[in-house]
Amino acid sequence: MRRPDQDRVTPSRRGLLAGAWASLPVLLAVAPFGLIFGTLATEAGFDLLQTMTFTTMVVAGASQLAALQLLSDGAPALLAVLTGAVVNLRMAMYSAAIAVHWQGLGMAWRIPAAFFLHDQAFALSIARYRARPDERVADRAGYFFGIGITTVTVWIACSWLGAEIGARIPPGWGLGFAAPVCFIAVVAPMIRGTANVVAALVSAVLAVVLAGLPGGTGLIVATAGGIAAGMATARHIARKLRVVLEAAE
Repeated sequence: MRRPDQDRVTPSRRGLLAGAWASLPVLLAVAPFGLIFGTLATEAGFDLLQTMTFTTMVVAGASQLAALQLLSDGAPALLAVLTGAVVNLRMAMYSAAIAVHWQGLGMAWRIPAAFFLHDQAFALSIARYRARPDERVADRAGYFFGIGITTVTVWIACSWLGAEIGARIPPGWGLGFAAPVCFIAVVAPMIRGTANVVAALVSAVLAVVLAGLPGGTGLIVATAGGIAAGMATARHIARKLRVVLEAAE
């Protein structure tokens, strides 16, 4: 039964400082990535306000690069938004996994926690929670917020700095190639399992074959085709596994 004071847990200062300290090594990756995004956004034609609004609202490097690449290629804004959402679907799994360690933390803290949830904050927090199963919820929540506030602040600041730098880079330097290269570097490690590989290959082939279609429709078809191929492959694998299990019985 829920105690009257169960939702009054607040993140502790001790946990906050511990999280901020633990996030320092991660900043070595966050800072240059933010610089790259800000620079590429400027190269793609975003002004400073658009770049900062984008990076502040999304706060997710992989999905931001994915959406940026699509917009640079002339794809519809809706497709860019949907693609970014698909890339970020793992956040739903992250939030479900981390919530079980925050029993008693009120909604006043859970809601803003969603803004600070990203790969590094999740990985570092879960590792600590497993290493310290008896730690107070206040310290656990503080640790997460310490990581999140530090990394997100650096990410936004470096995105701004990258945008300022990008605005001063001569057009002749031709940094347009950097966006797809960075996107590939971020997304490639995520392609695991047969279904994901099939989806990536089908969408890549269709994107090349249909590149000449107007209004970015080729990208829409390629995305839909990749998703359909991946789902079909997953169903086929599941059916084969079911047959094998039934035969074993």
